[in-house]
Amino acid sequence: MIDRVDPFIGTEVTALPPQSGLAATWWWPKPQVGNTHPGATYPLGMVSTCAYSGAYPTGYGRYDLNTEGVPTTIHDEAVVSGFTHFQQSGTGAIRKYYNYFRVTPMLEPLDVLGRHWNLSDEEASPGYYAATLDSGIRAELTVGPKSAVHRYRFPKHATARLVVDLSLGGLAIPHSATTPLRAHLELVSPGVAQGTIVVEGAPLSIYVECDADSWRQMLWYDRRLMPGGTRLDFDHIRPTTLRPFGLMWAGASTEDQTVELRIGFSLRGVEQAKRNLHTDCGTSTGRFGSRRERTQKAWQRHLDAITIETPSAERETVFATALYHSLIKPCLAPGESPFWPSDGPFVFDISTMWDIYRTQLPLLGALYPERAVELANALLTIAEEEGNFPIGYRMAVGSDRFSRQGSALAHTFLADLCQRGVTGIDWEWALVHMHNDLRRTYGEDFLLRGEAHPISHTLDIAFAYWCTAKVARVVGDEALVEEFTRLAERWSNAYDAETGLLRDSTFYEGSKHNYSFRVQHDMAGRIALAGGDAGYLALADAFFGYGAEPVTQPGVSPGAEELEAGYALGRFEGLNNEPDMEAPWTYHYAGRPDRTAEIVHHVVHQQFGTGRGGLPGNDDSGGLSSWYVWASLGVFPAAGQNLFFVNAPSFRRSELAVSGGRFVIETENFREPEPGGPVQYVRSAELNGHPLERSWITGEEFHRGGELLLRLGAEPSDWGRQDRPPSHPIA
Repeated sequence: MIDRVDPFIGTEVTALPPQSGLAATWWWPKPQVGNTHPGATYPLGMVSTCAYSGAYPTGYGRYDLNTEGVPTTIHDEAVVSGFTHFQQSGTGAIRKYYNYFRVTPMLEPLDVLGRHWNLSDEEASPGYYAATLDSGIRAELTVGPKSAVHRYRFPKHATARLVVDLSLGGLAIPHSATTPLRAHLELVSPGVAQGTIVVEGAPLSIYVECDADSWRQMLWYDRRLMPGGTRLDFDHIRPTTLRPFGLMWAGASTEDQTVELRIGFSLRGVEQAKRNLHTDCGTSTGRFGSRRERTQKAWQRHLDAITIETPSAERETVFATALYHSLIKPCLAPGESPFWPSDGPFVFDISTMWDIYRTQLPLLGALYPERAVELANALLTIAEEEGNFPIGYRMAVGSDRFSRQGSALAHTFLADLCQRGVTGIDWEWALVHMHNDLRRTYGEDFLLRGEAHPISHTLDIAFAYWCTAKVARVVGDEALVEEFTRLAERWSNAYDAETGLLRDSTFYEGSKHNYSFRVQHDMAGRIALAGGDAGYLALADAFFGYGAEPVTQPGVSPGAEELEAGYALGRFEGLNNEPDMEAPWTYHYAGRPDRTAEIVHHVVHQQFGTGRGGLPGNDDSGGLSSWYVWASLGVFPAAGQNLFFVNAPSFRRSELAVSGGRFVIETENFREPEPGGPVQYVRSAELNGHPLERSWITGEEFHRGGELLLRLGAEPSDWGRQDRPPSHPIA
């Protein structure tokens, strides 16, 4: 699987074949670009490193800031001013873009630091990135969990340099640069330096080793060398007083001379950064190869959790890359919290929980339960230390920890783990914080008025009460079960009984249509509110474009009138946006899994592809890619409810390594799918040799392993029409 991963997928503007059929009716307002980067990463690791052009939003690539349509460019071709660290992955406008500690190999004087070189011969694979500058310098990058290793091959030159800039951060577009507030840098010994910058409230330390024999080691400030200087200290930096500063190694290079630079990182000081570097890379010279090999093996272990059978190299590439993108964020950094003194699990780059709680977090829980437990305990520690669970949480403090996109979403993740009986989590402690969190922010309005605006938060909080009741039942607190069950019934306050849709409100991205078709705990009640099966199906069919004419997607810099007309369609956004990514599976509750099969077929085979333009929209820290993983396998989680929907897979056979062994999905009468081609439907099914009439399986059935056999056909049958997924008006 690892050999099929292409980290370049999603790095450029969406470039998919023209949509046809149902897919041609979907309208996508959000940026038509994956916003991924191809840099070196470690599975759920703390560090990434990649070529830096300053472009939006990862620092890699050619694009300017945009929030709708096709992005404009700030660079005509691939360029680089150096190689930075801590990139975002597939996000949009989150305001925190990192890209700290730019490393620039150069043959020119220090005066030109910051210029761009053309970039060519790029290579990328899990844990590795390489490219050539038009100066002739070849760059290779790899990372460990808390470290990065750079290797540069120089041509013969009288004055070669390797420059580390500690002053740069953020992006090279208006209002997106990051200024360190304080900084300390010192030369420790020949080839060794250390330092700390305080950026956006976080103290980020490095310990640096450079194998550059006979080259001079120096500090520099304002692009001027400081011969003989060994320390730089800045107690208070403002944007108006900032001047570039850093360290460098310089000397004459021989033909194909290789220089290796190793950096350990920590949010707890230079001594811990040093320990992290030596833990990750050892203490000898020339460690690039061994670090790359170990990181590749780590990726191999993670990617081997799923195997698929397909004769299509392209489809295998799309799947393998989707699984890879699902495992980059969040960043697990045990023992690294800069905000409290205790050791233990720590996490950052939840960007945001709204993007991942329904798809990526269930994937972690299914395939990598030990990582899921680590993440859960990190979230509980954040709640204990800071008073609430995060919706967005990054290596920064302050107003960035926003909650406009959703409320109480960590409850879904915790409820899934608790219902599975996962060990390693103190569920009584978890219940306390889940309860307290439900009273924060929008939760106060929910308790006082029975609703919260944006009205989608009413659904979030009601479902979170239902999830918390599940944990309360496991803990044995029946009084809380009863209390939370009553509060969970308030989901209906969000809907307009006249329209069957959400009430008019403000919405964070999308419209009320995008938020009206989510999977809830009481789907039977939700369908009844819409007028029963017929009423709900009419609403859903209109949302998904059945019988509608093809639409035109927004282009470059779409105007307000064009966007208003598009939103007025009230249409599914084809996975360009995340609020409606679970909507296709609501058909299961209305007895129409055939509709789910049709929609998912068109998304999987028309909205994802190979090449740099292979994603329909922002990857959202793996939220979009993990949707593809689930959807193409034919099982999809009802997050928080401990069940999985069953649908026609897009592979003949697949296996998942779950906690109880292997879960195998076999098919009969399978036909290799084609974009725009015929849909395959589940006509009958067996689970472990026994007939399965229902269109869902329990979490217990999935996680203990077994075999799901799906008999497919070109026409739907009565399978799944009667025995519908459970609805829970009570806990």
